[in-house]
Amino acid sequence: MRILHVITTLDVGGAEMHLLQQVRGQCARGHEVRIAWLKGDGRLAPDFSAAGAEPVGRCGPVSLLRELRKAELIHSHLLKADALTAICAKLSGCAGRLVSGKHNDERALLKPWVASIHGVLGNFPVRTIALSDHVARFVIEHGRVDPERMRRVYYGIDASPFEEARAARAKHRVEVREEFGFGADDPVLICVARFAPQKAHDVLLEGFARARRELSSRPRLLLVGDDPFGDGRERAEVWAKERELGDDCVFCGIRRDVPRLMAASDAFVMSSLWEGLGLVFLEAMATGLPVVGSRVSAIPEVVTDGETGLLVEPADPAALAAGIERMLSDDELRNALGEAGPAIVNERFTLDRMVEETLAVYAEVLSP
Repeated sequence: MRILHVITTLDVGGAEMHLLQQVRGQCARGHEVRIAWLKGDGRLAPDFSAAGAEPVGRCGPVSLLRELRKAELIHSHLLKADALTAICAKLSGCAGRLVSGKHNDERALLKPWVASIHGVLGNFPVRTIALSDHVARFVIEHGRVDPERMRRVYYGIDASPFEEARAARAKHRVEVREEFGFGADDPVLICVARFAPQKAHDVLLEGFARARRELSSRPRLLLVGDDPFGDGRERAEVWAKERELGDDCVFCGIRRDVPRLMAASDAFVMSSLWEGLGLVFLEAMATGLPVVGSRVSAIPEVVTDGETGLLVEPADPAALAAGIERMLSDDELRNALGEAGPAIVNERFTLDRMVEETLAVYAEVLSP
């Protein structure tokens, strides 16, 4: 197939990284894949090229219309790209081969006027693919999409980099602790996330500060990620300073060695207020990391409380602190939760399964 993916940005984020994995699988199966985006610097464009796709660049309405006509199957991702692609596809007569991808329970759909517009544009695509049951229900209810058009395809990941890092865990633990000046026995928590309101870094930092005061050990927190469109990281750095976290909280920025950093850590923690699925949870579980996360949105579809992690109430620093304290104080529990993660990923969240199920949806769209 000649497939065109249209996404709001091609910078680093969960939806963008998911699309990169999807595109790798599609190119490996011989499909001709092109990528267009609406705004941003396109930081991941070289990665898409390396995967075998052709990044066509940042597109406005006119150039997007031109690209749509070249494609056999069109797949849009994220709310702004969904809207513009739906309009352009309708105008160009391409809506009959359009698929929409829903990567999150978008808060904007809770606004009645947005929901009304989405109820029109969101039904132009022949199929809508949601990455979790929660997102499917959310988009049907708040986005007013016809349930008959909805398909659920869970994210899948290539677990091999995380499995390789897990196999070299002892080596990575020594190297990373030396790199950041941590003690050999300091428990290390890691969070990999954009500094966006959705991720609630203020809750995370307050929860970590509270747990830090109660634990007899010296916990450390690695914060991996940035905020390419705002001042989220700067505000988080201020919060960390106000809580006098000092060298116990390290802002790492965007890193290309996330599997290594995860393998060197003792637990993954994230305080999301909502989450379409959470690709990074799968990565943590594939590395053998137990998770402390929020009991919200689709996270319980990925992280099973008491089996692969501990789930706490969202927006509650005290609850998060209690989860962190329990995780870092109980070696037996932490090891058991971590050991269960890789099997769940290999059973339910493989890359091959995701690619094949997505292509099956495309086949539905293109079937006479």
